[in-house]
Amino acid sequence: MKNSFLAIFLVFLFVGWFVILCGGQEDQDVAPMETKEKERLYLAIQGFIGKQWNGSDLYPDPCGWTPIQGVSCDLFDGFWYVTGLNIGPIYDNSLQCTNAKFSHQFFELTHLRSLTFFNCFSSPSQNPTEIPPSNWEKFSASLESLEFRSNSALIGTIPTSFGGLKRLQSLVLLENGLTGKIPMELGNLVSLRRLVLSGNRFNGEIPVSFGGLTEVLIIDLSRNNLSGSMPLTLGGLAALLKLDLSNNKLEGKLPKEIGNLKNVTLFDLRSNKFLGGLVQSLEEMISLKEMAMSSNPIGGELSEIQWENLRNLEILDLSNTNLTGEIPESMAKLKRLRFLGLNDNKLSGNIPPKTVTMPSLNALYLNGNNFTGKLEVSVWFYKKMGRRFGAWNNPNLCYKAEFTSTVHVPYGVKPC
Repeated sequence: MKNSFLAIFLVFLFVGWFVILCGGQEDQDVAPMETKEKERLYLAIQGFIGKQWNGSDLYPDPCGWTPIQGVSCDLFDGFWYVTGLNIGPIYDNSLQCTNAKFSHQFFELTHLRSLTFFNCFSSPSQNPTEIPPSNWEKFSASLESLEFRSNSALIGTIPTSFGGLKRLQSLVLLENGLTGKIPMELGNLVSLRRLVLSGNRFNGEIPVSFGGLTEVLIIDLSRNNLSGSMPLTLGGLAALLKLDLSNNKLEGKLPKEIGNLKNVTLFDLRSNKFLGGLVQSLEEMISLKEMAMSSNPIGGELSEIQWENLRNLEILDLSNTNLTGEIPESMAKLKRLRFLGLNDNKLSGNIPPKTVTMPSLNALYLNGNNFTGKLEVSVWFYKKMGRRFGAWNNPNLCYKAEFTSTVHVPYGVKPC
């Protein structure tokens, strides 16, 4: 009798658990979307892709059984709310923009965490569009990622109200038509991990306030018209991994504070107007894997740096930087170096044999300098490197004449 009672009890207990679990799942599956939230979503999308889009007919349950490509939702207090919105041809069936405009309903989607516009504003002559200067504060409690990519018709300036997006972790304004100065208010984005403003037409100086971005990992301000000097405050960004300021009009001497960037792996200053020599604190950037400073009138000598300290360096491009003096032997201690570009400078003296035999090196460009003497390099080296070894345009440089074959000899260099 006791066993029968126990068996019946266990059956009822199991059935109860099953009902609770299934009922809970069913409630989640059929959880409603707040009517006003649904209307805001439809009208916001219509603003970007045109009024001909009839969302209520096509997607009566946009967070449930009729999902919209590019729209993400999450549950809050038992209701579905929009948390992600991707507008533009990201996928084949993505929401396509037509005369895109920001509607006021868009700013009522106050649970948004992620927002992306890709190739959405793309007709500069017919439909130039500016980012609305206000209302972004409505996303201050939720928005974590904001991206505008490849929008040629997106013009005007960055709204200062972006500085109020306190939870923002990623701000990407890549390859748009934006102009003007970068607002200092962006320095208030204390949670920011990634800042990409590349490929626009921003001018003026890099804001000193960027020193407040203490959590940032990536800063890319390349391909703009920025001017002035590099702010000293950038040296305080201890978490920074990548800094790209290439293809601007920045000038002045490199600040010694960059030596504090111990975690930076990419340091790209190509095609600017920096001068004043290679600041010695560069040797303190011990995590560097890629240093690119080509096409700057930097000047000075390579011997100003203790190159052996940069033991992780894999790519070093100092071409066309007005360097003088000789190649220091300490450069041969860069055991991981794969690319070395020293071409189009004013370097002189003999080329150290240890430099051309670095174990990982597979591209070496020394052309366009004033090197002299005999190249002490083996035929095997020429076979390995081919045209990836450049030594031409060094009038007083020659190679060993005892080579019997002219197939594997340095291009543009005369025999001794």
